[in-house]
Amino acid sequence: MIDAATEAEILRLFHAEAWPIGTIARQLNLHHSAVERVVRRPHESRPTPVRPMMIDIHRPFIRETLERWPDLTARRLYDMCVDRGFKGSPSHFRNLVSHMRPERVRKPEAFLRLQVSPGEQGQVDWGHFGHVTVGRARRQLLAFVLVLSWSRMIFVRFFLGGPMPSFLKGHVEAFAFFGGVPRTLLYDNLKSAVLERHGDAIRFHPTLLDLAKHYRFKPHPVGVRRGNEKGRVERAIRFLRDSFFAGRQWTDVADLNRQALEWTTSRAADRQWPDDTHRKVREVFEEEKPKLLQLPGDGFPTDFIDSVKIPKTPYARFEGNDYTVPPEFVKRTLTVAVSETEVRLLDGAELVAVHERCYDKGQQIEKDEHLAELRAEKRKAKHSRPTHRLQRAAPSTAQLLEAAGERGENLGTVTAHLLRLLERYGGKRLDGATQTALERGTPHPRSVQMILEVDDRQRGQQPRVDVALPDDPRVRDVTVRSHELAAYDTLRATADDDDDGDATDASHTKEVADGK
Repeated sequence: MIDAATEAEILRLFHAEAWPIGTIARQLNLHHSAVERVVRRPHESRPTPVRPMMIDIHRPFIRETLERWPDLTARRLYDMCVDRGFKGSPSHFRNLVSHMRPERVRKPEAFLRLQVSPGEQGQVDWGHFGHVTVGRARRQLLAFVLVLSWSRMIFVRFFLGGPMPSFLKGHVEAFAFFGGVPRTLLYDNLKSAVLERHGDAIRFHPTLLDLAKHYRFKPHPVGVRRGNEKGRVERAIRFLRDSFFAGRQWTDVADLNRQALEWTTSRAADRQWPDDTHRKVREVFEEEKPKLLQLPGDGFPTDFIDSVKIPKTPYARFEGNDYTVPPEFVKRTLTVAVSETEVRLLDGAELVAVHERCYDKGQQIEKDEHLAELRAEKRKAKHSRPTHRLQRAAPSTAQLLEAAGERGENLGTVTAHLLRLLERYGGKRLDGATQTALERGTPHPRSVQMILEVDDRQRGQQPRVDVALPDDPRVRDVTVRSHELAAYDTLRATADDDDDGDATDASHTKEVADGK
């Protein structure tokens, strides 16, 4: 703030001494703008030039249109002006139009204060509290809040996401917490509560109606844009956000819910009752509790139920995670029942598998017994393969196959040759011949075959000849019964006797022909 003496000095130096404004500012240690404000009188102030704007040419049209249709949106006005040559941006246009709308005196709307009796009403809503990262998954953190309208007693339950099972679980735990059920529950237009609404015509979610029938309460949605009708639950969420959640440290959702329960039964219950500041919410709730509807004898199911197709691998997928099932259920459709803590897989009424629920993504949740059964089946199939059957009968063939692979030979052809030798000579002789071939440095099935054939000749056995049969099953499947070799000797003796008889007859015929 420049005092009067300084202002007088500034004016003297400027008008009498003709000092420039910058010189005066430097000598008096002032900012040049402050000196300029003193020097220039109001009528000598520099005029601010008014820059022309693209909207100027359209102002008469906009004013005329707004006088005729005051509620016309800025977006529609923008499109109309674009058709008339306007080339500005929508956001800048919207800002300018907001200052051009005609002033309208709107009568403020008055609301009646809601008056409810004990046990008559409760209000339900979700509170959004950001997101939580679980491994590679990003989950939404929501708080289910139910407030008793008369006593203002609060129930809070945090969930990772707000699907229908969480919505139902919140109701069930809230009713158990209060020890009863209010006769009416007010809902915002939540998708979990209201599927469709046209004016006063409302279509409730069928699962919510099942819950209402079970607990005997009446669901009632508030009016559209009538937040005052459920202001008590909205204030409770704001109170929860400011008094409980802000700055709180917690390890997981279970820990957060434990702290929330402690908060609702202590600080939230000990706050002043708005209708009478001399009383606490806890005291008023004790008066309201007997007026609530009694809880039914059985609970309400809150699990998420769906069907899941098991692929060729024994895993059931849910929320991006894979849960194992016994191998015999591959290529079948099972029922998945998911609670907050576990995932159950059922085949009809039969329980197939139970897993702890995983809130991460891309994980494989496995049971050792499922994988052990699968490994046993795979091991059995593995041993039934030709290579493993060959190696079990003649272990040394594994080294021969390895050498053949190093030479680049066709392992299928080598294995087939060795299998034929196995069927002809047996595993013990094949293993011995293979060892001999390896010791001689000739690891090849033909070398093994030659060793076996030499061994046969040394034993005095005739060489064995492979009989190539066609692929016709009528030939390959024929069973040939062996006969005693003595029968062939009998046939030979009979043939010899027949030959002698034929010779005698021929001699007699010759003698007759000669006239003897």
